[in-house]
Amino acid sequence: MQIVDVGDNAAQQRQMAELLTIGFRQHWPESWPTLEDALEEVAMVLRAGCARAALDDEGNVLGWIGGLPEYDGNVWELHPLVVHPQCQKRGIGRALVADFEQQVKARGGLTIQLGTDDVREMTTLANVDLYDNLWEKIARIRNLKGHPYEFYLKCGYKIIGVIPDANGRGKPDIYMGKRVE
Repeated sequence: MQIVDVGDNAAQQRQMAELLTIGFRQHWPESWPTLEDALEEVAMVLRAGCARAALDDEGNVLGWIGGLPEYDGNVWELHPLVVHPQCQKRGIGRALVADFEQQVKARGGLTIQLGTDDVREMTTLANVDLYDNLWEKIARIRNLKGHPYEFYLKCGYKIIGVIPDANGRGKPDIYMGKRVE
């Protein structure tokens, strides 16, 4: 496996878009319901930020990560990260995150942040009043159905906040962040 910059390669961009629709279908099908939506997302990330792809020996996209600069480049939003479901649990996502962190550092970034929505009641933060004792609820968060926040914790990210009702009543966005070093 190698991780490369994504350029003008239309075949790679199409594979990246297909991965968005496939990779998010189970838990977040409304994210990129069509290939056209996903192609627009890929184009936006390439235009506004950076994208890196993990390729197999034949040049097929196994997964990819994107990032968008914010706050004059001091902060980068990690958006999106997707690994083909058949290739998960092999270290590809972790390798993409580590590579992205190095890309951000090389660009002078200080912090990476990301939002990881809970729209399917996958954590104990869903369907509760987060305006009451928010930090206590964050401290006691539990993963109920394989929510990806635990993956990011393993990569060194911390929960830095929650946006209650970001995706509808009882459907928060969990914000995570990490200092780039």
